[in-house]
Amino acid sequence: MEDKDITLKETSKIKNIEEQAYALGFDGFGVASPEIGEAGAKFSQWLEMDYAGEMSYMARGEEKRRDLNLVLEGIKSIVCLRTNYFTADKGMDFLDFPERGDVSLYALNEDYHDIITPRLKELEKFIQKEFEGCNTKIYVDTGPILEKPLAERAGLGWIGKHTNLLSQGIGSWYFLSEILVDVALPESEVSENHCGTCRSCIDICPTDAIVAPYVLDSKKCISYLNIELKGVIPIEFRKAIGNRIYGCDDCQIVCPWNSYAVKTDEPSFKSVDSNLLLIDLIQLNDEEFRKRFKGSPIKRIKRRGLLRNVAIALGNSKNPKAVPFLIKALNDKEPLIRAHIVWALGELLLSESVSLLDEKLAEEVEPMVLREIEAVRDRFPGVL
Repeated sequence: MEDKDITLKETSKIKNIEEQAYALGFDGFGVASPEIGEAGAKFSQWLEMDYAGEMSYMARGEEKRRDLNLVLEGIKSIVCLRTNYFTADKGMDFLDFPERGDVSLYALNEDYHDIITPRLKELEKFIQKEFEGCNTKIYVDTGPILEKPLAERAGLGWIGKHTNLLSQGIGSWYFLSEILVDVALPESEVSENHCGTCRSCIDICPTDAIVAPYVLDSKKCISYLNIELKGVIPIEFRKAIGNRIYGCDDCQIVCPWNSYAVKTDEPSFKSVDSNLLLIDLIQLNDEEFRKRFKGSPIKRIKRRGLLRNVAIALGNSKNPKAVPFLIKALNDKEPLIRAHIVWALGELLLSESVSLLDEKLAEEVEPMVLREIEAVRDRFPGVL
């Protein structure tokens, strides 16, 4: 198309797009310009501080995140969208049930990518129909864009001290998604920050991952440790992880703005698997894991990742009934799982674990497992 700038006569098209977004199931709509500004500099500084941990894709996409024209040539606007996933009230009482695994609310449902992506594609087609010849690109946290700063500029909320996006009167239990377009759309009013002097999220964090207001060290964040980190979880964080086996909602649970959260009517986000007994989970084989978590975000970390997390939770459970199941799992084919089971047995059996591990893992050759065995021995010197 020759002229992609919006005239006053075309503003009704934006209203049509917004109405279509709500009809498709989105509950928040806004438009931002592609200029990243200060957010780009802050992102680069965050990378320089090594706060991304092993998420190397963050650094690989740094240039694109700071210049969206490298993502979509000729980009002029970003349509930012919000999708509520709040299905159930959640408090900190999950800690009172150490025999069960705690999972972030969003992961108790169908994988949000599978739900939101088709809706985005439908809205993308609608935009292309409204503005014939325009170019577009869609994302559901899958591309090199700084979606929270963009959503803030699109009026969907403000970035809180925990670095999640917060919406006044709504909270933070929602997903973000975007449609990049090479049409200049009217921009939304930027959201104001309403965190004030509150520091509930900072104070509640079990691992002190919020190192300063609005600054998160991912390497300390439990959601990073039990989802993004693929290898051995550093021993200094294992006790703090407690029974959290996929993600961590603590900073959202205590946020005062989430007292305004309204439960979604979306049937795909209704809880599908909340009966997460740790002893049951540690016994899952490959086929059982695939069957149980088919269509769930939990499948992302694979069986070895989940059972690694379950082993840590069992080690924190103080449940002697878990010991026989952990001993049996010492035969697991995955070294990552065996390594964390060694730690768990050390927590539950204390000095008695030394002779048990020497007996059961006498033929062990995997370095990560051997290091864990040595760490248990170091805890109880003099035990033969």
